[in-house]
Amino acid sequence: MLIISKIHSLLAILMIQMPSPGDIELPLPLAESDLKLFLVILFLAHILFVNLMVGGSLLAVIFEIIGLSNPKYDALGKSVSRTITVNKSLAVVLGVGPLLCISLAYTIHFYSANALTGYGWIAVVPLVTLAFLLAYVHKYSWDRWTGDDKRAHIMVGIGAALLFLCVPFIFLTNINLMLFPADWVNVKGFFSSLRVGNVFPRFFHFLTASLAITGLFLTWWFGRKKFPVEESLPGFTRPGLRRLFYRLVFYLTLAQLIFGPMLLFTLPAEGITAVMLIVIFSGVAIVIALLIALSREIDAADTSIGKSFVLVALLLTTVVLAMGTGRHLYREGALAYHKTIVTNQTDTFHSIVVATQMRLAAGLGAGDALATGPTGESVFRNCAACHAVDKVLAAPPLTDIYSIYKGDPQGIVAWARAPGKKRPEFTQMPSFAHLGDEQLELVAEYMLQKGSGASQTTSGADSGS
Repeated sequence: MLIISKIHSLLAILMIQMPSPGDIELPLPLAESDLKLFLVILFLAHILFVNLMVGGSLLAVIFEIIGLSNPKYDALGKSVSRTITVNKSLAVVLGVGPLLCISLAYTIHFYSANALTGYGWIAVVPLVTLAFLLAYVHKYSWDRWTGDDKRAHIMVGIGAALLFLCVPFIFLTNINLMLFPADWVNVKGFFSSLRVGNVFPRFFHFLTASLAITGLFLTWWFGRKKFPVEESLPGFTRPGLRRLFYRLVFYLTLAQLIFGPMLLFTLPAEGITAVMLIVIFSGVAIVIALLIALSREIDAADTSIGKSFVLVALLLTTVVLAMGTGRHLYREGALAYHKTIVTNQTDTFHSIVVATQMRLAAGLGAGDALATGPTGESVFRNCAACHAVDKVLAAPPLTDIYSIYKGDPQGIVAWARAPGKKRPEFTQMPSFAHLGDEQLELVAEYMLQKGSGASQTTSGADSGS
């Protein structure tokens, strides 16, 4: 603690002596609560198109492989591949908003995780670029790379799909790491960060969600009356395509009932709250309703399949909203303690700087390092730079404070929490609310005790003279 206090003092002196302003106010452009609300909304919009990009790239190459033995699936894979690049562009554009929000609302945690994942995080840009190039090559060479070149074309599709999986995996690892500051000291790069939290259950949950959402999107895409099924996808019917992708959504949603609990039960406990659990289990209840609705659609006659699509889409959207909200609540719970520590340390350091500035302005030198402690005497070190027992430093002595607050330590506590400016000869005292009521009460009692003792000594000396 002594070393840390000395470092604080040296930094304070350094800041004061810097030729440029030591304190540059950088307020948030929005209220923190608004930033977090925008973060949740914009992230869900962004992740929707990431899901479609990842799910589309996987399904396109899977259908192409099936198409080697059943050609009608090759045409289906080609049609799916046409949606990937559009969804990719929207995912990138809509990713700017949540990236800005998270870098503002969780600056220390987000950028610390970026630095700790090192080359893995930096690799995102070239990997995204390469994935985009392969996706375009795969899309535009579909009718050219046939015959002996078909397998090479499939390998390009597999390469694009794997890269599209790698990029969200790195993002997910980074976001996971920022939730657990206590583990940062053990992280030595991207691969060691995989041991923090529960990266892999999160990724499996993301992967199945991506395929389920893409399945529902393709149910709508190929189920539109404007889509020329007979011309573009010979061998398929519109009801048959709807049923195919409804089944995909059904089984992947069913898989979420496995990966979801796996994700929940492997979460470190520090972020789990009752509210978060209520939100998550509400989402699980809606998943059951979603499965029932999907089952009815799959079993419906060709003439009526698709009539409950809006209901299915609304149920899936509600599930996504519930899981997104639960994810945010977990993040808040996991970071609450660390954010409190950071806030207290920042306030303490700011107080040290201000107190040292006051001493230097009064020509008293920087003084000793300031620190907090469990006793009134140790807490008083936060005040000793400016307050002496019976002489004026940069603020009134304790004898004066005793004469004002005798028998009223809570008055000192209230003043320390929200000080005003009473005397023009002194610089306004900074708030010490960050110390908390317990420490302020300790130091208030100590100050009154020291102030009263000094008064008695002084009075006795005066009487003797």
